Amino acid sequence: MTAMIRGRPLIIDTHRDPNVCLHCQARPFSVCSVIDDADLQRLGAAAVTMTVQPGHSFIQEGGQAEHFFNVTAGTAKLYKLLPDGRRQVTGFAGVGYFLGLAVSASYAFSAEALEPVQVCRFSRAKLRELLDDFPALEKKLLEVASHELVVAQEQMLLLGRKTARERLASFLIARVKMLPHCMGQQTVATKERIDLPMTRMDIADYLGLTIETVSRTLSRLRAEKLIEIPNNSEIVVLKHTALDNIATGMT
Repeated sequence: MTAMIRGRPLIIDTHRDPNVCLHCQARPFSVCSVIDDADLQRLGAAAVTMTVQPGHSFIQEGGQAEHFFNVTAGTAKLYKLLPDGRRQVTGFAGVGYFLGLAVSASYAFSAEALEPVQVCRFSRAKLRELLDDFPALEKKLLEVASHELVVAQEQMLLLGRKTARERLASFLIARVKMLPHCMGQQTVATKERIDLPMTRMDIADYLGLTIETVSRTLSRLRAEKLIEIPNNSEIVVLKHTALDNIATGMT
């Protein structure tokens, strides 16, 4: 079925396979990984599956924080709006991200799909029941919240101290680490292909740069043979260590 949230269409699956969580490819990277196979059916029963089309939002800044969202496919852009209408992109949520851990009654950011995004939506009440019965899930969510704090601190460093070159290198290295085969371990590959579903303007907003600076810096990294740019939505990292050294200010 199709529903509307503030005029934005969402496709909601009301006919969930009770065993869908058991076969979910996002499970190893999400909070669901701490739930035993025998209990996954209950987890699936508590969730509503939604597909969000590109350009549409499933979280609205200032909206009532009634739900939590576990991203199982696609990429979403997280952003805040300033009073004068300017936008600050605060992050990009991919597979395994758990969104909506609000400390107040309203969401602190908006989330917009950059490509078809699939999420499992949990109401506050249903999630609270799950946390009461599965302490491991509550511990995992605490780890998620702690990780978000670390990411926020890294973003402050990136915007406050790093050069444009260091910012863009940091962004690319972070995208490499989000690849499924790199999650939870240090990558040593010398060549990694990363998808960029976001626009150059989105990247510029996230890094606190102009779109011209982003394009110019990418061109320079390509000229130095650190990356390849097959198209606007894809980049190949050729020299991971060299790029990482730039990101950390070692070169």
